[in-house]
Amino acid sequence: MTELLTAAQMRAIETAAIESGQVTGLELMERAGRGVVEAIFEEWPELSETSGTAVVLCGPGNNGGDGFVVARLLKEWGWEVEVFLYGDPKKLPPDARTNFERWESKGQVNIRRIDPPTLVDDTFRIPPATDLIIDGLFGTGLTRPFDGVFSLMTLEPARSLLQKNNVRLVSIDVPSGLCSDSGRILGNVIVADLTVTFHEKKVGHMINDGPASCGMVRTKQIGLKQKKYNQTVQLTSEKGLFPAKYTADHKYSHGHALILSGGPGKTGAARLAARGALRIGAGLVTLGVPPSAQMEVAAQVTAIMLQRAEDADALAEALKDKRLNAMCLGPGLGLKRARDLVPVALEEGRSTVLDADALTAFADDPATLFEQLHENCVLTPHGGEFARLFPDIAEKLKAIPTKGPAYSKVDATREAAKRAGCVVLFKGADTVIAAPDGRCAINSAEYERSAPWLATAGSGDVLAGFITGLLARGFAPMQAAETTAWLHVECARQFGPGLIAEDLPEQLPAVFQSLAK
Repeated sequence: MTELLTAAQMRAIETAAIESGQVTGLELMERAGRGVVEAIFEEWPELSETSGTAVVLCGPGNNGGDGFVVARLLKEWGWEVEVFLYGDPKKLPPDARTNFERWESKGQVNIRRIDPPTLVDDTFRIPPATDLIIDGLFGTGLTRPFDGVFSLMTLEPARSLLQKNNVRLVSIDVPSGLCSDSGRILGNVIVADLTVTFHEKKVGHMINDGPASCGMVRTKQIGLKQKKYNQTVQLTSEKGLFPAKYTADHKYSHGHALILSGGPGKTGAARLAARGALRIGAGLVTLGVPPSAQMEVAAQVTAIMLQRAEDADALAEALKDKRLNAMCLGPGLGLKRARDLVPVALEEGRSTVLDADALTAFADDPATLFEQLHENCVLTPHGGEFARLFPDIAEKLKAIPTKGPAYSKVDATREAAKRAGCVVLFKGADTVIAAPDGRCAINSAEYERSAPWLATAGSGDVLAGFITGLLARGFAPMQAAETTAWLHVECARQFGPGLIAEDLPEQLPAVFQSLAK
């Protein structure tokens, strides 16, 4: 999987490279600027075939230094370039100051200082016929709300005007105003059409407001070596995710999953989960149903087996079969039934997915649930369920950030996993998965992997079933959650618009075949 970096981790990588003599800061700045220009021309080849007009906004740090490099390179390409500098050039960091001086030495070029950067300033006007705006204001270094004259560009009238005139806006590293660690907006944010980052994507590109602010994200290499961190956030991908079966195996080699169902008229969610568990490769899947729902379920399933599970005693009796090695409780289970059955299931210590009603049933006393959880569990809350189980964490996540790095969904999920003592999969287009030891991954359904049709009733039930199926097959909880989250999105993308939850398991064969190529 790809690593996602925080601002501090990226700075440490750059500092290590500079201190080792591998490269100078000035060389890194030059490579970054060239990477931005390359990305622009790769994304919009027509811009490389003509001389356009560009406005470059340079901030008071090294992000501004990158902007000066971009301005110089565009000028050398034959573009008309106007530069606005936020602040005093004498206070620029050394490498940024050098690139300011290189730009200034061209003599005939224009540079306008916005100092002090007040909210109302008549000196800041985007020239007519501008083709390109480069946002080199703050990048990953922003630690306070973004305001001042340049924040006028964040307002809707300015955005609409830029779109109307087909002006492309490109941000260097992250859009100014976006916290690169959390994807949260600090005050205001410049919404980009293209964001060019370096070495690796940052966590903020992939979560919260990041995808809506960044436009497209392109990563350019600037000759740095990766430094390994124990707490690096991973971005799920197809690498190593193909859950193959082997020719010498039989059905019991791949586990036996038990999915607990609700009563009459409430069995659909559990049936979706069971179908998902079977399709993802569990050797056997049994639905545990109350007697009153047995005929309803029997009329709907074939390869999935049935087991009477009327109450806690019946579940305890069923679990005497040690071949039942993974369970799923929650989809359509009902709150009272969940409260009765969850303790029995958890007492066994077997791999268990708790979703939906199995989470909400403990909303009035989450501590009781946490006391029973064990390391083989996976919790799969959506935002509302997360807030009911972890209200204090949810409040921190909900609070408007006043400084950066802001509290993020990654922080929240890690904190929740540590408190629960098991893997937590916090659902959303930016699904975050964390283990109690701090391991963390993001599964993104944004950018090229956008799958908005996953927002349909029952898709979460299928996700829970997918995880249960992989747990039955012997996957570790973190691996099962990561693999499932990626496959879930791929199934939706495979089907496309018009998707309903029943379609998701049926896309798995095609997804598996594509991974095997």
